Amino acid sequence: MKMLIWILIFLATFSFMEFMAWFTHKYIMHGFLWSLHKDHHKKDHDSWFERNDAFFLFYAAVSMTFFWLGSQTDFWYGWPLGFGILAYGAAYFLVHDIFIHQRFKLFRNANNWYARGVRRAHKMHHKHLGKEDGECFGMLMVPFKYFQKKEK
Repeated sequence: MKMLIWILIFLATFSFMEFMAWFTHKYIMHGFLWSLHKDHHKKDHDSWFERNDAFFLFYAAVSMTFFWLGSQTDFWYGWPLGFGILAYGAAYFLVHDIFIHQRFKLFRNANNWYARGVRRAHKMHHKHLGKEDGECFGMLMVPFKYFQKKEK
């Protein structure tokens, strides 16, 4: 029974992280911490790293805190919470940094229904160079309209 609860907590955490990514992106990255995120929309540097990468460090610290709680206290829920955040971070990195932005030249030929929709949604997000008037702040789950075939 404990393993089932562990798996459910992991899956719920992974799913909740999509909401957290959306919320953080819309209200924090495009809000009071725009100064860290703006170099992701408009490159103003020559470095491979972006100030925007600091957000990854925040969620990594939260995940590690849950791992620590799971290992050093009776709060065993820390393990599935930490792994759920870690798994979402890995998925986000694969989809956003590797697949969409090609920070590593992998998955260049992915051209299925999901890949096209996620790529299209992110492209629409990046057409806005400022912090206002943005759209599509999610990452793994984007509005259905981006998956629909464009009319010619």
